[in-house]
Amino acid sequence: MAKQTESIICRFYRLIPDAPVPRRADRSADGMLPTRGYRYCEALASASAFGWYLYPPLNFSLVWDGTEIAWTYEGAEDWYPLRGAQFPGFRQRFEEVAPDSVKPLAPTFLAVARDPGVLQIWSGYLARTAPGWALLSRGPANIPRTQGYEHFEGIIESETWFGPLFTNIRLTRTNSPVEFHVRYPLFQVQPLLRQCYSEASFDVVGGLSELSVADWQSFEATMKPNADQMRMLGHYAVDTRRRSRKKS
Repeated sequence: MAKQTESIICRFYRLIPDAPVPRRADRSADGMLPTRGYRYCEALASASAFGWYLYPPLNFSLVWDGTEIAWTYEGAEDWYPLRGAQFPGFRQRFEEVAPDSVKPLAPTFLAVARDPGVLQIWSGYLARTAPGWALLSRGPANIPRTQGYEHFEGIIESETWFGPLFTNIRLTRTNSPVEFHVRYPLFQVQPLLRQCYSEASFDVVGGLSELSVADWQSFEATMKPNADQMRMLGHYAVDTRRRSRKKS
């Protein structure tokens, strides 16, 4: 049992009861990768599958006129000016459960930044990672940006920072609603070892004259199959999957 607990890199805690469950990211980028890339490009598929998808906790829409942001949500009667907004009904539920000292600290669902068109969206979750691990929050990998907004990326020290798991976005379209739906990933979180970003990640840059015999052999083994016009499609993907099976 102890060994199983130690193998858990990240644990999510759902505060909004009906928020969609985080899902392991998909090798097909939620069905958006071209079939050729999905089948034959292991690098593309592996990057798409790295981490977990987080979804909006309800269907809602934003509209930005270049200065002010308004929002509405499924079941609402109108559009409302947005400064900061709680998830509908969440504050009451939070105060019923939270200790007295925590009751005033209900996380905000939507919070507008000082920068034009920028806001923070909460997933409805908290997250905690194992010692030495953090979370990279970013837009869903390899899913086309077609919804009128773009993501900021950020690294969350979720080993010690136990707060709302959110994403920051910048609206890029004005005077037209931008839709968010519970079925489509809002953002993606990917586990990172702290040493990957807190220390120098590469050595001094070398040149051609510094490549060893072994380096040249490795380079040849990598590049030579690409010169064969009759090579099997996806040979890199096949080799990578074979190595993964051996390791497991």
